[in-house]
Amino acid sequence: LDPQAPSAGPEAYRLTINDQGVRILARAPAGLFHGVVTLTQLALAGNSHGGILLHQLRIEDGPVFRWRGLMIDSARHFQPPAELRRLIDEMAQLKLNVLHWHLSDDQGWRLQIRRYPDLVRLGAWRRPPNAGLDGEPQRYGGYYSQDEVKDLVAYAADRQITIMPELDLPGHAQAAVAAYPWLGVTGARPAVGVDWGVNPWLYSPGPKSIHFLEQVLDEVMALFPSRYIDLGGDEAIKNQWRASPAVQRQMHALHLPNEDALQGWMMGQLAAYLSAHGRQMVGWDEILQGGHVPADATVMSWRGTQGAIDAARAGHDVILSPSPDLYLDQLQTATDDEISGRSPVRSLAQVYAFQVVPRVLDATQARHVLGVQANVWTEHLPTAQHLEHAIFPRLDALAE
Repeated sequence: LDPQAPSAGPEAYRLTINDQGVRILARAPAGLFHGVVTLTQLALAGNSHGGILLHQLRIEDGPVFRWRGLMIDSARHFQPPAELRRLIDEMAQLKLNVLHWHLSDDQGWRLQIRRYPDLVRLGAWRRPPNAGLDGEPQRYGGYYSQDEVKDLVAYAADRQITIMPELDLPGHAQAAVAAYPWLGVTGARPAVGVDWGVNPWLYSPGPKSIHFLEQVLDEVMALFPSRYIDLGGDEAIKNQWRASPAVQRQMHALHLPNEDALQGWMMGQLAAYLSAHGRQMVGWDEILQGGHVPADATVMSWRGTQGAIDAARAGHDVILSPSPDLYLDQLQTATDDEISGRSPVRSLAQVYAFQVVPRVLDATQARHVLGVQANVWTEHLPTAQHLEHAIFPRLDALAE
């Protein structure tokens, strides 16, 4: 480590190979780590007749973007910790630095919360539609204990990767409401979701639910040192809120014009709670609807790039993660031997060609683009084989 090393930020490094040997200079541990990764790759490429041939060279390298991410959906299908460690290793080889971990949805709640044990006792398991038939298990699921999470967070940090957790709200809440019906609007207890798509179950925006979510966030923040915590905000169908007299009374008491504004108010309460604890909210681009977006909220643009454009123009930091361009659960090819995924096809060449910074942004607005992220939703990816086939080699293209 050397303060005179390349000045392109804490992840930059200079690698020199000459007659005197090999020297890596960096200003921070992240840069040094990336330099060692490059040296390792050169050594593997230069393996010859049992020895290692290193050519003389000088590399000055640093990332274009601060945020270089991969999102893994563990709610639809559960990945054992060993599989996540394998993916973290691959991310480190590609010099990616954020693992966005989608931990709750209609189909499962995956994170142990000690104050609310039924979130995993009930919410982490579902009964498949064909339970007991043709090899289908009677129940399906799993969850990550807090000790497992701590181990994964430390494992990633050793490889200069931050794990950012996501707990989706106010929609995609069916598994949580299945565990604690009082979190919902109707008082009914649904089953944990077994189908894909957008389900109608929402958290109540009332004080009891918000207090619950604050207590959950207390445990989340104790587990994840990430500055950013993702609160979702996507695909929240408001039918239950519209039909609830209690929700409607709350909305009018707050002088809010509609349910989108009520969602903005609710997420603003939780964003303020995060901010009071030194953290920062990330949300999908729907958080721009209805106003009340916290000034420091970071917007992840998934419905194309317009959300990023609107957010950057409004002064918000943004991450580009548009569907279908950077959704790695899209099919890679149209060939008959392609394994499961969604249409339309997104090929390796198309991922390479993706333009991260929208050209319509001026220089000041473009500075709000933190970076780019690939998302891997797992509705159609039940096994490690499916997941890795979908991710690679397109993740390599994103990294380049």
